[in-house]
Amino acid sequence: MHERINHASPIPLHAQVEQLLRELINKPEYKAGKFLPNEVDLAKRLGISRNTVRIATNRLVHEGLIERRKGVGTKVADNRKVVTKLDHWLSFTREMRELGIEPKTFDVNAEWVTPGDNLCDFFGISKDKQVIRLERLRGTNNGPVVLFISYFHPRVGLTGKEDFTQPLYSLLENECNTVVTTSREEIKAVLADSELAKKLKIKKGHPILYRSRYVFDPGNRPVEYNVGYYNADEFTYSIEIKRGT
Repeated sequence: MHERINHASPIPLHAQVEQLLRELINKPEYKAGKFLPNEVDLAKRLGISRNTVRIATNRLVHEGLIERRKGVGTKVADNRKVVTKLDHWLSFTREMRELGIEPKTFDVNAEWVTPGDNLCDFFGISKDKQVIRLERLRGTNNGPVVLFISYFHPRVGLTGKEDFTQPLYSLLENECNTVVTTSREEIKAVLADSELAKKLKIKKGHPILYRSRYVFDPGNRPVEYNVGYYNADEFTYSIEIKRGT
């Protein structure tokens, strides 16, 4: 490996390392299973801190492009995750209104919390930074449909006092000058525990659609980590995929 970064460039070092890694993982030998240089070695070769390398690798891990195996190493992911564009995705508010249904907010709570390790890795922040945790219970006149829990990067500038009953991404754009363009989503089925059952007004053990979403701005910087718990009786997640050329 003979790659270099430009220490005099105005481009942040972690962004240069990220681009270097994106180029590496597309090389035949790494696609074939060769392990990437470990973070300590890569930091030494490039003359930067390990934390700078970690910020870059965390981005690729959260995009599902590479995977870490503790005690083994880091390699190209066997099954790369799907990345969806938000311009093909509608907010819950818009989805409901396009169906002729007026959405309803049953409960909203915003508070400052100390992020866990996974959030620190995704946002690239230290553990002494607090983030906004936003919980919203949304639905229709028939009752709750989904519980959303969101965490936001401190750079966004939310205070926790905003009117979170309005469409979230419109709020971010209009009040925080933060535009979101890309998300990576993971979907799976789970069973409602007692707390979720109480909030969604369903029985414990009822099927729930669990969706986690990693949201980025035009510069591919993390903005939000969001999870949604959908009542499977009331919501169907539909994905339209066009065949590539």
